[in-house]
Amino acid sequence: MLALENIKVLDLAHLAPGSYCTMILGDLGAEVIRCEALPGVGGRGAGLGTSPGPDDQGRRRAAFDALNRNKKSIGFNLRSDAGREVFYKLAKTADVIVEGFRPGAVKRLGIDYETISKINPKIVYCSLSGFGQDGPYSQLPGHDINYISIAGVLGLIGPANGAPAVPLNLVGDFAGASLQGVIGILAALLARENTGKGQYVDISYTDGALSLITMFTALHYQTGASMKRGETALQCAYPYYGVYKCKDGGYISLGTLEPWFWENFCRAIGKEEYIGDCVMPDHLFTRPQGERWEKVRASVSEILMTKTRDEWFDILTKHDVPVGKVYDLEEVSDDPQLKHRQMVVDIDDPKVGKVRQTGIAIKLSDTPGKIRNLAPFFGQHTDDTLLGLGYSKKQIEELRKAQAIG
Repeated sequence: MLALENIKVLDLAHLAPGSYCTMILGDLGAEVIRCEALPGVGGRGAGLGTSPGPDDQGRRRAAFDALNRNKKSIGFNLRSDAGREVFYKLAKTADVIVEGFRPGAVKRLGIDYETISKINPKIVYCSLSGFGQDGPYSQLPGHDINYISIAGVLGLIGPANGAPAVPLNLVGDFAGASLQGVIGILAALLARENTGKGQYVDISYTDGALSLITMFTALHYQTGASMKRGETALQCAYPYYGVYKCKDGGYISLGTLEPWFWENFCRAIGKEEYIGDCVMPDHLFTRPQGERWEKVRASVSEILMTKTRDEWFDILTKHDVPVGKVYDLEEVSDDPQLKHRQMVVDIDDPKVGKVRQTGIAIKLSDTPGKIRNLAPFFGQHTDDTLLGLGYSKKQIEELRKAQAIG
């Protein structure tokens, strides 16, 4: 049994954050159906993120498209009355809808929460948008870099005397929207068990990004202290927490925040005189003062340049020091811990062969997630799904000719 068996999700959010949100639901057992716009039909975003075709090249693309594994694909023309009616029938059987349009777009299409909840009062309807469904910024366009700027996250990342460093699109897109979306959907499904009703889940990328720095905003609101980019303990301003270059050009990350871990490190490198230069509470909001800190950092840097990255990892882990090898993507696949945790998995596909993907991060003891199938090609499940809704083969063919489905 899978945790979300018998939960049907209609996926209208085909940009990566929406796809990652529904991937997690699918990994945990939900039946996820990608409701995809027909090629050439729709607005400016039509076809963006659409599943590939069934040719050999398309099958290979689909096989490695981990974000859309455990999903089905149906082609829809939601701008046509006939296509919209098919969607209504499908929505009546669904538990969850996830969409990622700009606020107001689904209302113009006639598939907004108010409309769908009349058809299916139990529906959990999740909207992922940059700034949320209301407020003065709700209609503004944006991307991760804009959302984390306004949330105050980007201004905290990077060197003290340089420009902010952009952390890929991990914070606003995948942590702020995708993961918050999953949490909101699961909470609403749980609430439905008590109330018998679905509800609307409004997820903002910006809200989610701001939520991630709650620890720091709480300290700011309490004390009035303000973090400055690159100047505090968790931003690598102090020698006990940071990234160091090694003899072979590789890097290790040192995370000795606790005094006892810093002591272990100092003993491991033969510098017991630095044991007192450990973390203090005010380091979370203040930059290093005086020449001592630079002296310690320079000495640590010099020592760590005497051995390779892997040599230091072996030495320091034996001394109970929080340390990590800074990997590139090729190295991640070979790490023994990640392999043991099945976070790098190989799947056999009859046409493509061996397919490597990132595994499932949520480990459940009794109902573990599973990669049941690789990503679909466009419209692969249209006919079977519509047959299950009661359409005849003739009706399906007529809908296809009318460009209502694909």
